Amino acid sequence: MPTATTVENGAKLRHLPEHGPIDPKTGREVLLSIRNVDITFGRGDSAVKAVQNASFDIYKGETFSLVGESGSGKTTIGRAVIRVNPCAAGEILYKGVPISGKIPRSLDREVIREIQMVFQDPAASLNERATVDYIVSEGLYNFHLFENEADRVEKVKNMISEVGLLPEHLTRYPHEFSGGQRQRIGLARAMVMEPELVVADEPISALDVSIRAQVLNLLKKFQQERDVTYLFIAHDLSIVRFISDRIGVIYKGKIVEVAEAEELFNFPLHPYTRSLISAIPIPDPLLEKNKVLYTYDPSIHDYSTDQPELVDIGHNHFVFGNQKELEGYKAIREKGEPLKSITIRDPHDPEPEEQRKEPEIDTSGILSAPVHDTGNIWYLVLSLLLPILGIIGALLFKKNNYIRNYKACKKGALISFSIIGAVILLFLIFLLIAVLL
Repeated sequence: MPTATTVENGAKLRHLPEHGPIDPKTGREVLLSIRNVDITFGRGDSAVKAVQNASFDIYKGETFSLVGESGSGKTTIGRAVIRVNPCAAGEILYKGVPISGKIPRSLDREVIREIQMVFQDPAASLNERATVDYIVSEGLYNFHLFENEADRVEKVKNMISEVGLLPEHLTRYPHEFSGGQRQRIGLARAMVMEPELVVADEPISALDVSIRAQVLNLLKKFQQERDVTYLFIAHDLSIVRFISDRIGVIYKGKIVEVAEAEELFNFPLHPYTRSLISAIPIPDPLLEKNKVLYTYDPSIHDYSTDQPELVDIGHNHFVFGNQKELEGYKAIREKGEPLKSITIRDPHDPEPEEQRKEPEIDTSGILSAPVHDTGNIWYLVLSLLLPILGIIGALLFKKNNYIRNYKACKKGALISFSIIGAVILLFLIFLLIAVLL
């Protein structure tokens, strides 16, 4: 990824600079940099690496969208930006200053003030016991961003009006509003802080289709009027295309492609990006019915010897791949012919024989794990108290393929027999000592 010169001794700074560093390649101000970030949940054998070596930059005043399927790590990165998820490796820089890890309290308050988040679920992100007035004013109270009570009320009223609600709504509670109205309240809560960066975590996915455009228009309105920068997290590429300046594609915690919006849609070089674009619904039932989906198969990559990396292949277009793949991507891009990701099958053509066959569903894996095979701890406790019955139960469970229950009964019975054996052994030792004395 492009790297900009960071602020020297950023870790020692207690306040943010007025501007971020300039990217030497593009000449634009870099507001946020994600550099080789790993995010891990859990420890030891149960540790899960949700994000692996993620790197990208977000320029001042742009909308950078992060797209991928559910569970790919989009929200995890967004929550790391607002310092909720800690980074296991790498660093996050805001205006060239490292903000991941431990930072001074004064710097932490400035980061909270300048980076706000709009959450995916408008119902769960609002305090049901607080009025709209307090919800929107909470940040103003915490940072004392008003001169007096009249100034606070004026700021809140102006903001609630800007998001399309009425001043009379300020005395109501979140449960009295619809989903779209709740999301407007969440947006007002973020924007009243006058942030420079807003992390929008799928802000429209829980809304009706008719309301989505209104919320998107609000986001664009604030961007034009206040020069706000967005990290827009989504999985719907059809929406992302029209609101994004640049798009990053993430797959299983790895950034696989980054490019400008039209560049990405015209030249989706990574196979996973092509699969996402091919899944965009077509608003024509006949065309949608005959659309041929492009399915991504990760096994096509051979990274056993040649390790992959995220590389700029030109046109500010970054793709993840090994040396052989990158050469192929460069050759395709240099031709300058837009790639066709969506294919429509001719309905008059005879359907191929392999497509007419009913897909074979392997149910052996499903049937081999019965629903009630939970390995409940009570099986272990009962087998511990009644080891003979535990052994009988273990044999019955094993016969009927209840493997977890079998292991629980077996473990309880073995522990019980071990205790009984130890007690008998101690008794025999004491008895032998008594006879000898």
